[in-house]
Amino acid sequence: MGVDTLIASRGKHSLISEVSSGLHIDPDDSETALQDILRQADLTPFDGILGSDDSTVELAAMAAQALGLPHNPPKAARLSRRKDLARAHLALADCPVPMHSLVDLQKPLERQAQGMPWPCVIKPLNLSASRGVIRVDNLDEFIAACERIRPILAEQTDPFLQSNLLVEHYVDGVEVAYEGFLHEGRLTTLTLFDKPDPLTGPFFEETIYVTPSQLDAETQARIEHNVARACKAYGLTTGPVHAELRVDEQDAWILEVASRTIGGDCARILDQGSDFNLEELVISLAIGQPLANRPSQKARGVMMLPIRKGGILRRVEGIEAARKVRYIDRVDIIIRDGNELVPLPEGNQYPGYLFASGNSTDEVTRALREACDKLNFVVAPLLRIEGGPTDL
Repeated sequence: MGVDTLIASRGKHSLISEVSSGLHIDPDDSETALQDILRQADLTPFDGILGSDDSTVELAAMAAQALGLPHNPPKAARLSRRKDLARAHLALADCPVPMHSLVDLQKPLERQAQGMPWPCVIKPLNLSASRGVIRVDNLDEFIAACERIRPILAEQTDPFLQSNLLVEHYVDGVEVAYEGFLHEGRLTTLTLFDKPDPLTGPFFEETIYVTPSQLDAETQARIEHNVARACKAYGLTTGPVHAELRVDEQDAWILEVASRTIGGDCARILDQGSDFNLEELVISLAIGQPLANRPSQKARGVMMLPIRKGGILRRVEGIEAARKVRYIDRVDIIIRDGNELVPLPEGNQYPGYLFASGNSTDEVTRALREACDKLNFVVAPLLRIEGGPTDL
């Protein structure tokens, strides 16, 4: 694209030295990080600023606003990354969201559970990849889930995020993922993904996404309409939009509307060689020069490989057999041997991805499942030593 890049990063496990010049910042200290970015802009003026994930979209919006570059209002970006604020805001705007409330882990849980509409789903306020998300069907499960999530929240730096959870009514319907973008406030759909595997809990591990959706045209129109309503309610005006919804006989219920692209390598199923690339589209929006978009209508799918057993990854067997499955395009294992695999709800990553394309979504779905069955993740137990001397 002829665009030079500068990556602002914590520096920990950074790719800066490998792929680009860089600026070290602390995204958790937004005011200091903003000043660091603005000082850098005096030295190397920017044409656009882009947040790559939920944790950076608000900071990117603040910096772009200060420099007069294309941006979402920082408040809108914040709403898109905080589940509690998002739910409350959408409910006030009469958008379809599940019934919800906050749970304070510092107060008696039994009292807060009174009147809960079982089943319900408990989730942290700002984590992604289904980390810490648990379905509960009664009071005992509710208390156990809160206690299980408590140590996950201890990693947060914000005291409010450490002690509060969102609890919402469980919507018994099919789940879909929406991918689109905004330009000058107008929403354009790139694709709608079906999720053929039932996501009923108790944990909500994402697996297969396939497109084009097999939902009827009226339902798809309702989904796009509800996503557009949510973007307007937030105040989002530009850039990528990724949304998750549950569809039942009553409505298409909004679970998430994020001002970023789909996570991980899943965006690769939208690529069209030299004709279309999601990252190029996002960069073009950030610099105010949107590219034409021509996503394919060919049946495509991706499978986020699940972690069935935790431990230290020793090896992955069956990769070549998985690659030979008809309609499979790629098998990407992204976690190397020797790293720890952590299942949900404590974990937040996938060990790899399968990509497939075919003449129908049924063919693609069958291929992804067959290829997954050929893979075997060999893990060794993880031994933890606690309470003793640490000198080795």
